[in-house]
This record gives sequence, C-alpha cells and structure tokens, in this order.
Amino acid sequence: MRKNLLIIIGVLCASAVFANGPFEKAMGKNIPAMFTAETPEALQNVINQLNRIGEAEGDRWEPYYYAAFGYIRLSDMHEDKDKYMDLALETIAKADLIKPEDSELEALRGYVHMMRIVVDPATRGMKYSGMAFASFQKAVALDPENPRAHYLLGRMQFGTAQFMGNGDGGACETLARAKELFASEKPESPIAPSWGNKTNEEAIAYICKKEESE
Repeated sequence: MRKNLLIIIGVLCASAVFANGPFEKAMGKNIPAMFTAETPEALQNVINQLNRIGEAEGDRWEPYYYAAFGYIRLSDMHEDKDKYMDLALETIAKADLIKPEDSELEALRGYVHMMRIVVDPATRGMKYSGMAFASFQKAVALDPENPRAHYLLGRMQFGTAQFMGNGDGGACETLARAKELFASEKPESPIAPSWGNKTNEEAIAYICKKEESE
C-alpha cells in the first residue's frame, strides 16, 4: 500500500507545472513539499499551509484537493488511519462547496474509501468497496474523459476480483481506457490534477500481463 501511494505521489509531484501568479506560486511551493514530506510533522505543516491558502482564496478548490491528498498520505504514517481518512473527507467536502459535482473530487473521495478497505479487508470490504465503486462510477459519469477516475476504478476492480478469486474483474479494459485518456489529456489549469499516467501503465503491465499468463 505504502509503495503504491508513494509512486502516485511522485508522479503527481513530477507532473505539476506552475504559473507565476501569487496563488500559483503559493501552490507551487506547497504542493511539491506536501508530496515529498517524509515525516508526519513536516507533512502536517504543509497540509496546514494548503488549508490556509484555501481559506484565504475562498473560491479555489485545488488547495483542499491537495490537502485531502495529504491527509491520505498522513494516514499511512499513523496507526489511527481512520482519523486522517475522516479529515480527508472533511476537506473534500470543503472543495465540494466550491466546485460541486466534480469528477476529480469524487474520484479522490472514492480513493479514500478504497484506502479504508486496506486497513482490514475482511471486515471492511463489503461496506467500503460499495462506497468506493459508487464514487468511482459517479466520477466517470461526471466526466467520462477523466483518466484518474478510470484508473482508480480499474484498481478497485482488480483488488475486488483478487479478493473474490475471480480474474481481473474487468480491470484491464478499464485501465486500457484510462491509458487512452491519459494520452490525450489536457489539464484545465497548471495546478489541476494530472497524475496517474505512469502508475496506470505499471498497473497494466502487472495486472494484464499477469492475466494473460494464467
């Protein structure tokens, strides 16, 4: 879990290109710092900065998006993972008020649900898998061209299928669609989410080649 999360974080950090305005400069400083912070204290500090940027701007959803992503990271550094997953959802809810019914935010909400399953698949799988699937499917419906929604849905399909002992659950088809969308993606702004291409390729290489060999 930690390895996959850090890979995603690295891709997101590396793919961000920032403009020169005050808001973009502030985001350009804090987004990379949040994705590369190696201690809970350092990460919490950057999350606080992102939340302050969101409060100061008032009409920008991106600081809350990245702060929520930071809480997902922070949950991986603490035993009380649910505490930080709860904070991630609360932060996504703040972004929802600014940009309701957004595919990126709904996909991130689904990601939180998916990460909750990892804590204890046997007891949490039924509840949170349904919630994760619902969010990913809604994210796809809100924006069929969002590659991250397809990528995360594909990972969820595979994880569920493996738990049930039932092939890839349609993951290869979903990840292939994500690959097409990543190839043509044009982020709506320099700080809009643009991560996932590399990890999608790695998922295809692992999941789909594995399926072909069986």
